[in-house]
Amino acid sequence: MRSKIVAGNWKMNLSEKEAKELCKEVNNMNIGSEIEVYIFPPMLYVSDCKALSSKVKVGAQNAYPKDSGAYTGEVSMWQLKEAGIDAVLIGHSERREYFGEDHSFLKQKLDSAIAHGITPFFCCGEPLEIRQNGTFLSYVKNQLEESVFHLSATEFEKVVLAYEPIWAIGTGQTATAEQAEEMHAAIRSWVEEKYGKELAGKTSVLYGGSCNPGNAQALFACENVDGGLIGGASLKAADFSVLVAERTWTILN
Repeated sequence: MRSKIVAGNWKMNLSEKEAKELCKEVNNMNIGSEIEVYIFPPMLYVSDCKALSSKVKVGAQNAYPKDSGAYTGEVSMWQLKEAGIDAVLIGHSERREYFGEDHSFLKQKLDSAIAHGITPFFCCGEPLEIRQNGTFLSYVKNQLEESVFHLSATEFEKVVLAYEPIWAIGTGQTATAEQAEEMHAAIRSWVEEKYGKELAGKTSVLYGGSCNPGNAQALFACENVDGGLIGGASLKAADFSVLVAERTWTILN
C-alpha cells in the first residue's frame, strides 16, 4: 500500500511567531491514522519547526546540490541532513519560473537529496498554454524523463511525485477530479513502464494546485491521487486540519 500524504508548502510566508504557532497547531491536529503529514516552512524556521514537531515531518522548500563551497546564500542537502530535516521540494514551478531551474539542475538536486537520505518531493506540471493546446501529457512525461527517470529502481522508490497544474497554483482554479485522475494515472503508467508494476503501485503521487477543504474529498477519492501538496490552505490551521482528518479520506474512499 502506498503512503497517503498531505504536505503543506508555506512558501515565503509567516513571521517566526506565526510559524511556530502554526507548527504547534498542526502537531495538535487529529491526523488520520494512515496519513503522513509534512510541512515545508521558510528556511529560517525549519529548525524551530523540527524541534516542535512530533507528529509531522519537516522539509525544506529548497536546497543546493553541492555539499559545500562558495555558493553564497545557499543551503546544501548535506546541511539539511545534519539538521535532521526529513524532505525537500524539488522542481516546484515557482523555482523553475522565477529562478530558471532547468531539467539538468533539478536532476542534480534530486541525486543529492537521495544520496543524503532526504525524501525528495519532485514536482511536475504544465502551464496554461500547454493545457490548452492539448500536449500536457507529453510535457509532463518529458519533465520526468529529463530529471527523474535516470534513477535506479532502488533510488526511485525514495521519491514522492507531486503533480501541480501551474494554471491552478494560487489562482483559485483547480483541476477537476477527472483532470487530476487522468494525469495521475498517466504518471503512474510511465513509472510502470520504467520501473515495473510493483514499484508504480508503491509510488505516492500527490496533487498540488488550489486544493482546499471544498474540493479535497473529490480529489483524494481519485484512484491514483495519494494526497496533496497544499499551498494557501496549509497556512490556515482550520483548513489544513480538514485535509489531514480521517473523515476527508474515508467518506469517499
